[in-house]
Amino acid sequence: YVDDDGYLYLTDRKAFMIISGGVNIYPQEAENVLIGHPAVYDAAVIGVRDEEGEEVPKAFVVKQGRLKEADVIAWVAARVTAYKKVRAVAFVDAIPRNAAGKILRKDL
Repeated sequence: YVDDDGYLYLTDRKAFMIISGGVNIYPQEAENVLIGHPAVYDAAVIGVRDEEGEEVPKAFVVKQGRLKEADVIAWVAARVTAYKKVRAVAFVDAIPRNAAGKILRKDL
């Protein structure tokens, strides 16, 4: 939401926050960017451990048509701060959601 002074606030469950290099990353930011891609039908982002043991954003994408991992990473990187970009992408048939439509991140 945007407050009266024009400051943007992102709200999400604290448990969903990704802490990478001491910086807080909210998955919703990357998800919003991903949904804006014309070949993305649905998307979710979670934190996963990389080979060095650091938590990094990984996107799960339901695509429409042709789309490559490099395309997704570049799309997000061009629209968010460098430390918020997704580092990996998995293409899936559907994003798991509960009856209310909320993403079941633990199932990813």
